Amino acid sequence: MEKSEIEGLWSHIHWLSVLEEQGTYTAASVRLGVSKSAVSQRIAELEKASGTQLVIRTTRSVRLTDAGLSLTREVRSAYDQIARSFSSVKDSVGGIRGLIRITAPVAFARQQLIPHLSKFLQLYPDVRIQLDVSDSLSSIAAEGYDLAVRHSFQVPETHVAWKLCDTKSMLVASLEYLNLYGTPAQPTDLTSHNCLYYPRNTEQAAWTFERSKRGQTEPQRLTVPISGTFATNNSESLRDAALNHVGIALLPDFSAVSAIAKGQLVPVLPDWKLKGVFADEIHLIRPYSPHVPRSVTTLVSFLRESLATGFR
Repeated sequence: MEKSEIEGLWSHIHWLSVLEEQGTYTAASVRLGVSKSAVSQRIAELEKASGTQLVIRTTRSVRLTDAGLSLTREVRSAYDQIARSFSSVKDSVGGIRGLIRITAPVAFARQQLIPHLSKFLQLYPDVRIQLDVSDSLSSIAAEGYDLAVRHSFQVPETHVAWKLCDTKSMLVASLEYLNLYGTPAQPTDLTSHNCLYYPRNTEQAAWTFERSKRGQTEPQRLTVPISGTFATNNSESLRDAALNHVGIALLPDFSAVSAIAKGQLVPVLPDWKLKGVFADEIHLIRPYSPHVPRSVTTLVSFLRESLATGFR
């Protein structure tokens, strides 16, 4: 086949790749912004030119033959490079713009992230943000996210990571609860309190504390078994239970600072450091890519600067 003939089929091959990704002619046509019949015609032309069947059609879906899969896999990296090159050229001209897809934990997104994103959008009106709020750890690359907020002890080595800010775990309760049941003076006092906690497994719940003392090389460490009438995997819900005077809650500081500032909650055992419940750092991570849109790098810088002074 002549080079000119192959060049005339480049768009056909791209459409075949889209068909493989989408799984149906209807979905592929929506993705490409063309009619279903146009996609079908392009695939038929490509099969005729190649002299082999590339697609197996069923009543509900389509799948590629081995020949079709071989073709799309061979050219996918080339098309991805073309897309990156075009995005790079487009991104280098004019102001900050484009779509940024982000995933973030529920409580952090609601209480801290969204106010900063709102300010960012005011500064950069040509940027659009699509935020997925979820406590499940999605595959960033597979789901097509540009950035992910991770409040975790480890970040993937296969991704680029920036430390967004420090965070810490703390115990809080309402004055009404403490006036009724007393204020713990030491961690062991918690055994007689209703503790609101984040369930990690099916074992007995326990909180580990550390406190440094002058003249001691090793900090004092205590692990205290706790129990309570309410446990949940969402820090915002734990905070709300504490606000309703249910008990003493263990929270990341970003979930507690606002209620503490308003006098609705007070810290409990502030001289002790909680260990091993929530991570001490929050990161922004992204999949590795040779080109990162300016909108993404600008947002990263903005969030790191905005959160450098702490939570509110």
